[in-house]
Amino acid sequence: MRVLVAEDERDLAALVATGLRRAGFAVDTVHDGKEALERLGLCGGGPLERASVDGGGGLERAGLYGGGGLEGSCPYDVLVLDRDLPRVHGDDVARRLVASGSRTRILMLTAATAVDDRVEGLDLGADDYLGKPFEFPELVSRVRALRRRSARPALPPLLARYGLVMDTVRRTAEREGRVLDLSPKEFSVLQILLEADGAVVSAEELLERAWDAHADPFTGAVRVCMSKLRAKIGEPGLIRTVQGVGYVV
Repeated sequence: MRVLVAEDERDLAALVATGLRRAGFAVDTVHDGKEALERLGLCGGGPLERASVDGGGGLERAGLYGGGGLEGSCPYDVLVLDRDLPRVHGDDVARRLVASGSRTRILMLTAATAVDDRVEGLDLGADDYLGKPFEFPELVSRVRALRRRSARPALPPLLARYGLVMDTVRRTAEREGRVLDLSPKEFSVLQILLEADGAVVSAEELLERAWDAHADPFTGAVRVCMSKLRAKIGEPGLIRTVQGVGYVV
C-alpha cells in the first residue's frame, strides 16, 4: 500500500500520486534517480536517510515493510519508475533495486513503448511495463496486482475473519452481509489488520504502511482512524487494542 512514484515531469507525478491516493494508496514522489535511490535506502546513509522531496528534509522513519539494501528495510510495496530520470537513469535505479534483493515491485512508466523497449525494461528486472499515455484505471489495477505479488505468501483477493469479508480487488468490505462505507485510509488499515491473520500490528507499522512519508508520527492519526473504523464496523467490537503493543482483529 506504500507506493513511490519516480517521475521527472512534476505535473504528471502529481497527477499520478493524487490518483493513487484516491485509490487508497499512500504515495510519495521524487523527481530524479538520485532521490529515488535515497528513498529506497540504496544511496548514501542507507534506509534511514530521507531524500529531500519538494523542499522537505529530515530523517525517514525506519522501514518496516518491503525490501531495500537489507531485507525488510524499504517501506515501499511498489515503485512506479520513469525510465528517463535525470541524475541517475531509471534503468540504473531498477538494476540497483533488483540487485539489493528488495521485495519492492517495479512498474516502469515510459513513453518508449516499442516491443524492444518493453523487453529491455523487463530484462532489467521490472515486474511490469506501462507505456505513456495510459488509462489511469489500468495503472491502478497494475499497481494493485504488483502489491499482491510482493507479499509473502501471495495474498488472496478475499480476506475474511470473524464475519468481516474484504474484497481487495473490488475494494469492498462487509460485516455479516452489511456493507461498510470505509474511506480509503480506513480500508487500508483494516486490510493490514486482516492480512496479519490474528497477529498484533503496531501503530508504528500501520503508520509506516498506510500513510505517506510526510505523516507526523505524533499526531495520533492512527488512533483517530481506528476510532472511526471501530464505529463503522459496529458491535460487538472486533478490533482489540493490546496495550503498549498494537491492534489485532
